[in-house]
Amino acid sequence: MSTTKLVEGVFAVNKPKFISSAQVLRDLQHSFNRSALFAPWLESEKARRVEESKRQRQRRRDKRIQVKLGHGGTLDPMATGVLIVGVGKGTKLLQDFLTCTKTYEATVLFGAATDTYDVLGKVLSKAPYTHLTRENVESALNKFRGPINQKPPLYSALRMDGKRLYEYAREGKEIPREIQERPVTTESLELRQWLPGGCHPYTWPDEEADEEEKLVADKVLHLDAAADKEKDNLPSTHNALGADLTQGTKRRREVDEEDDAEIGITPACKRREISPTPTMSGARHDSGSSDGVTAPAARIQTPAEPQTSPEKLPSRTEPPAARLSMTVTSGFYVRSLCHDLGQDVGSLGIMSELVRTRQAGFELGRNVLEYDDLCKAEDVWAPLLVQMLDDWREKMAGEEEDAPDRDEILESS
Repeated sequence: MSTTKLVEGVFAVNKPKFISSAQVLRDLQHSFNRSALFAPWLESEKARRVEESKRQRQRRRDKRIQVKLGHGGTLDPMATGVLIVGVGKGTKLLQDFLTCTKTYEATVLFGAATDTYDVLGKVLSKAPYTHLTRENVESALNKFRGPINQKPPLYSALRMDGKRLYEYAREGKEIPREIQERPVTTESLELRQWLPGGCHPYTWPDEEADEEEKLVADKVLHLDAAADKEKDNLPSTHNALGADLTQGTKRRREVDEEDDAEIGITPACKRREISPTPTMSGARHDSGSSDGVTAPAARIQTPAEPQTSPEKLPSRTEPPAARLSMTVTSGFYVRSLCHDLGQDVGSLGIMSELVRTRQAGFELGRNVLEYDDLCKAEDVWAPLLVQMLDDWREKMAGEEEDAPDRDEILESS
C-alpha cells in the first residue's frame, strides 16, 4: 500500500498477554518501519533531521530513523486490552489519555495475598475462604464505589524520598513511612460472575516469600492479623500456610508499568522480553515512547487462555473467584482493589486476570486494532489503521476545533 500522505495521529491496539507495552511499540515500529504506508513519514523525518543538523552543533547519538511511537497509559504484562498508541505528532497528545477514565474486567482469586497483589508475585499469607458467597462479596463492593481513598501497592513505581517503592522491596528494605492513600473514583463496579472453587482455572502462585520478605512486607501490608484469624478453618488439604498447592503459576509479575503512566513519568525500558524465570518483582521502567530499537521484534506467540471444564463441580477445598467490571479514574490500581476486597470479606485476594476493555473513546470490538493483524501482510493491517486514524481525525476535528495543538496535527496528517 503506497501513499504520499504522512500517517500520524492516535489509534489503539489490543495488547496480548505476557508482553510489555513497550514490546508492543517495538513490534508496531518494526512493522511500520518497513511498510510502504509509513515510507513518506520516514522520508520527511530524514529531511527534517538533515535541516536540524545544520542548525545544531551537537549531533544526535542515535542516527537511526524510525517511526515515532508512544503509548497513552501502559498495561501490566499479564493484562490484555486497549493500549492507546500515538504515531508521529500524535505522540504529543498522549498526555491527555493519562487522565481519562478506563473500563476494566478483572478476576480476583480469594484466600491468598502476594507481594505484588496478583498471581505473578510471591505468596505472603493465606486466609480462610470457605465462608465466602456471592452475596457477601457483592455486598462488600459497596465500600469501593464512588470517591474512595486507595493505597497503592508496595510494588509500584511511585516515589518515596526520591526512590521508587519497588526498589525498596527489591532490596529487602523497609520503606521510610506508610504508603499514603490517594483519592480515586470508581464510577461503576459490578460483580459479573461468581466462580465457586473448582469451577475455574485460577490458582495461587507456587512460590512463597521467605521469612525475611514476609517480615518486610507485613510492616507495610499488615497481613498477620488476616492470616492468623481463623487459620485453623483452612481446608484440610492445606496447612496453616496453604503449602499443599497442587498447581500455580511460576511466572513472576515483571512490573507494574501503569504506575509511571498514571503519575506522568516517562519510563525507559531496557529489556526486550519478559523473562519466564521467577525474579523479585517490581515496577520496571517501560518505554512510553519508541524512537529507537536495537533489533526488530520477533513475532510474539500469545499464550492460550486456560479452558474450564463444564463437568467440574464446586469444591469447598479450593478457593473461589469473582469476575468484576469497573470504570475508574486515573491513578486507580485494580490490584489494590482485589487486595482490599479480599481483606474486607474476611479473607485475602489477588488479581488473577485483567482486561482493559475501554479507554477514552477506544473500545475493544469497536475501534481497536487486533495485534495478530500486525503479523499479516501490510495490505491487511494498513487499511484498518488508516481508517482508524481517519476516524480519530474526524472525531477530533468535531470536538476540538479551537485547540491549536490538535489543529496542527490534523492539518499535517
